Amino acid sequence: MDSFNPMEIRVRTGHFIGGAYVDEGQRRIEVARPSDNVAYSSVPVADAAMVDRAVENARAAFRTSGWPSMAPRERARILRRFADLIESDARTLAPLEAIGSTRPVRDVFVGDVPFTAEGIRFYAEFADKAGGEVAATNHDHLGLTIAEPYGVVAAITPWNFPLVMASWKIGPALAAGNAVVLKPSEMTPFSALRLAELAIAAGVPPGIFNVIQGDGSTTGDALVRHHGVGKVTFTGSTSTGAAIMAACAESGVKPVTLELGGKSPQVVFADASGLDEAARRVATAISSNAGQVCVAGSRLLVERSIAERFVDRIERLFSELRAGPTWRSGTTLPPIISERQAQRIESIVARSVAEGGAVVRCGAARADVDLPGAYYLPTILDVASEQCCAVREEIFGPVLTVQTFDSEEEAFQLAGHPDYGLAAGVHTADLGRALRFARRIEAGTVWVNRYGRSADFIIPTGGYKGSGIGKDLGRDAFEANLRHKSVLIDISK
Repeated sequence: MDSFNPMEIRVRTGHFIGGAYVDEGQRRIEVARPSDNVAYSSVPVADAAMVDRAVENARAAFRTSGWPSMAPRERARILRRFADLIESDARTLAPLEAIGSTRPVRDVFVGDVPFTAEGIRFYAEFADKAGGEVAATNHDHLGLTIAEPYGVVAAITPWNFPLVMASWKIGPALAAGNAVVLKPSEMTPFSALRLAELAIAAGVPPGIFNVIQGDGSTTGDALVRHHGVGKVTFTGSTSTGAAIMAACAESGVKPVTLELGGKSPQVVFADASGLDEAARRVATAISSNAGQVCVAGSRLLVERSIAERFVDRIERLFSELRAGPTWRSGTTLPPIISERQAQRIESIVARSVAEGGAVVRCGAARADVDLPGAYYLPTILDVASEQCCAVREEIFGPVLTVQTFDSEEEAFQLAGHPDYGLAAGVHTADLGRALRFARRIEAGTVWVNRYGRSADFIIPTGGYKGSGIGKDLGRDAFEANLRHKSVLIDISK
């Protein structure tokens, strides 16, 4: 699927509670298309009462539907059907996702939808392969640990990859036997509703997967503070993650999984094999989705002896990108999510030049597109100091800073960041150097001679420091949706 007409897309609005749409709310949020800034729908804002309704509905379903006590293989079969329905629904889901987000429709059709479906399948297979264990105790006792679901998991997802991020949250939570209340971003609310419809069609009991709409300050805050929520999982900014963590502590203490911001380095040594391919990896890591990716490789650290010709390659690759709306065939540079975010990008770049001594090598301007959306050209900034705000602050746009180094130790020192530790990449033919780098860098994920996740769902993702707590993906994400009860039985008599 390469293109579609945005005027032909119709969306269902409202919350999805107990297997049915509930279009209630005194206040509504207008939803605009980032590609042309046209408002095409609105969603109701769930207040505390509506949040309570959704959570209590999920709690009731958890108690009475049989989902947590269902034979694990049957739960797995239902989730596999859910994945099959997602995959077969690609022609509906792809334009629904693309119209309101920054994801080009072809990328959603060939990438995001299959990835979402396969993620659900991956976690379905955990349903009957994890449980408790028998502990080593005195021979007169039998010690057990029993794995149990939390009950209701509150999931809050971002706008940059709405379908994929939803699958990261609901897949492991449902497979572990929990009910889920999902709050998608108010900027990209509609594909989550379609997922909820497909879950019901697959056989997930009504109420086990509810979706509520709203903003963070009203809906999100009420959700994470709700006494009926057993666990919270969130992907988004570091500041919002910190606020969620505080709210969870203030409202009774509940565990959280937080995947937060990043300012990830890409370190390129002169011995990296295939510099053209390495340049393509570096360029894609910051230009994909117009840089609106939490793990975007936004800091290029390149050995001085190859720096000039290497950055020239990246600049040429940037010049080949085609800015355009998400529904147009051939778009390889989608819009920034909003005018406000585009202005923030411009502000950081301007401050970097004015205060931090950054030099613009290319970009630093709006792309010329025949639509009023916010399109920003891929930008390269040569910087001389790590104190430059473009080096220190997460920009969430297609802005690449360039710093040079002369030694391995200098590269290590530049690669660190005082606040973030989400991901890092190293490009080198020296395996020993790559392993030294992987051990020393404070980052939750390190890629060697590549940049970006693969379809190996078993590899967890998550950050160090201000980039988060806990893991998405992998066995870790499934285990994080279970709590463990200890049982000790005296069998001496």
